[in-house]
Amino acid sequence: MALIITEDCTACDACRPVCPNDAIATGDPLYVIDPLRCTECVGAEDEPQCKLVCPADCISVNPDFAESPDELRAKYESLHG
Repeated sequence: MALIITEDCTACDACRPVCPNDAIATGDPLYVIDPLRCTECVGAEDEPQCKLVCPADCISVNPDFAESPDELRAKYESLHG
């Protein structure tokens, strides 16, 4: 599944630089995660790096993008292949 940033985002910019897929961008007013680029760090890290660094704890699973670990890995490989 891709992740989503909730309305609790403080726009601190901690998440954007740690994303291995460049899936996080500055929104207005909140940061946004591109679900077509988000792999929950599958293929790059053991857990989502954005969630680790988020001081507002505002990143959760995007219910509109259900993907298996294998699908996430394939997406990562297609982005970095």
